[in-house]
This record gives sequence, structure tokens and C-alpha cells, in this order.
Amino acid sequence: MKRLRSAPNAAIAQIWADLLCEAGLPATVERRYLSAVAGELPPDQCLPEIWLRHDEHALAARALLDELEHVPQRQWTCPACGEHIEGGFEQCWACGAAMPG
Repeated sequence: MKRLRSAPNAAIAQIWADLLCEAGLPATVERRYLSAVAGELPPDQCLPEIWLRHDEHALAARALLDELEHVPQRQWTCPACGEHIEGGFEQCWACGAAMPG
């Protein structure tokens, strides 16, 4: 087994591990419950970790996680009020207009 990287929290760690498994790169989440001792141990030592079952999958797994971490954010300009909208919003937060189709 090979340690791939730490995740910011257990939920993201599990999502990453699941996506790696779906891609044919068997992975597990370790140190999932160590956050309970943060304070007794340094917080950065208590993060959940993604581990690969097969060392030879490390390159492909890192590439997939890098791709997942850098998903481009959707951006659009509201046709009704001109507000610049970022992220997954499908409605303008300024005027309520729907995102153009």
C-alpha cells in the first residue's frame, strides 16, 4: 500500500477514494477518525489520508486527484442585470434571473 495524500476532511477523502476505485485504482481512507484527537496531536497530523492498494497506480491516481482538485468553475454574466456570477449558481443572486441556456 502507498500513501497518496491527505484530504481536508473525511467526506472529501471518501469521495476521492470512491472516485479512484471507480477509475480502477483501488484506494482506502485511513486515519478517518483521528480528528477527534486534534489538539493532543498537531491538527495537520490528524487529517484523513488516501492510500492506494497498488503502488504502480500512484501516477494515474495523482493525475486523477489533481484533475478533481482543479475543476474549472462555471462563470456567467446575468443577462438581466449584468452581475458576474461564479460557481455552480444557476440563478443570479442579485436579481434572481435564470442562467442563460
